[in-house]
Amino acid sequence: MQRRLGLLNATTINMSNMVGIGPFIAIALILKTLGGPQAYLAWVVGTVIALADGMVVAELGAAKPAAGGTYVFLREGFGSKTWGRMLAFLFVWQILFAGPLEIASGNIGLVQYLRVFLPDLGELHGKFLAAAICALLVYALYRRIDDIAKLMFCLWSVMLLTTGWVIVTGILHFDPALAFDLPENAFRLDLGFLLSLGEGSAEVLYLFLGYYQVCYLGAEVKEPGRTIPRAVLYSILAVAAIDVAISFSFIGVVPWRDAMESQFLGALFIERVYGPWAAKVLAGMIVVTAFGSIFALLLGYSRVPYAAARDGVFFRQLAVLHPTKEFPHRSLLLIGAGAAAASFFSLDAVIKALMAARILIQFIGHTIALFLIRARGQPEGRPFSMPGYPLPAIVSLVGYIYVFVSLGTSFVLFGIGTLLIGAVAYLLIARRQREWPFYARSGKP
Repeated sequence: MQRRLGLLNATTINMSNMVGIGPFIAIALILKTLGGPQAYLAWVVGTVIALADGMVVAELGAAKPAAGGTYVFLREGFGSKTWGRMLAFLFVWQILFAGPLEIASGNIGLVQYLRVFLPDLGELHGKFLAAAICALLVYALYRRIDDIAKLMFCLWSVMLLTTGWVIVTGILHFDPALAFDLPENAFRLDLGFLLSLGEGSAEVLYLFLGYYQVCYLGAEVKEPGRTIPRAVLYSILAVAAIDVAISFSFIGVVPWRDAMESQFLGALFIERVYGPWAAKVLAGMIVVTAFGSIFALLLGYSRVPYAAARDGVFFRQLAVLHPTKEFPHRSLLLIGAGAAAASFFSLDAVIKALMAARILIQFIGHTIALFLIRARGQPEGRPFSMPGYPLPAIVSLVGYIYVFVSLGTSFVLFGIGTLLIGAVAYLLIARRQREWPFYARSGKP
């Protein structure tokens, strides 16, 4: 692979898949989770966790700039021939669930906003349409990375125009009485509130998913020691400002009781100010923004199974680049097919399931990997060091554990269950291929 992505390209890829459709579909869910504007306490918790983990990702991405991101971090942190090999496999295994689920959430949200133009679109037809979007995405990604970077910049520009219109409108028409209309007993210190806060924080973190995306493309980034940390941290700070501004814009114009029941809150918001014509214009811009987001997601995730297969950790049939366009086409087709299948589930279930699948092996896993790499002491391999180490890493670790246990029993079991099935799959493959833990590096028992 060629190193062709600069800071602007890396940041736009991150931000495009972080913003995308997210705030236009998840803000209503966040409001509903805690039952009012007090849900914005979840924004504080979620943003702190994202920034702390961003420091972890920035340090690891700068030190280990290769295709695969967290896959590489786990492999190198835990040992490439022992536990690191197994955990790297489990990360790729998890990507086969969480990656398509995340892309599917964008597909589902995109179709929700298409209903502004197609009000008679049935539920089943909408699901088939969401799945068909995946086929279009795969076709759009069947090209070289430098061509993709140019297209990504155009989609990123539409995202900025869309969010800018919403934010400026919100500032000009903001009503504090609506925005801070707290219900009775909005804040209470009991287990139910803490679990709801954790669930709301999971939905906020869903909006931040993607700040590590540039790490998946680490082998294609120019000056990765400088570019990756900047792209990660710039994108988190920018998206936090954008999403919080959009959130307050919405509830400063639309009463939160109406907002939390809306499937296309962005269109409802702009319609209250300018009328139905504006709702259709914004809905169209949100559809383009959503496409940019899921485009970036599929781009990044398609590199992970390829990287693992190339190292002999995952199914070796995926360790192939397109003969002329130099991208992992088999891995792209695999993730695209999974996203099409996941598009048939509900949005709320998709978001919670992808967070449950991802937290254990990715966010908790790569933070522990950082501790292990630091403990071995490799200063020459740290072109970027997080300030205040180890505090940001501890905040990330504790924060993600809190969010995971708040998701609910069924989703916690889903997260644990997918990893257990993956562990069994790894052990079966390792025994057949004469790998650890059944055989030492020499291939002997």
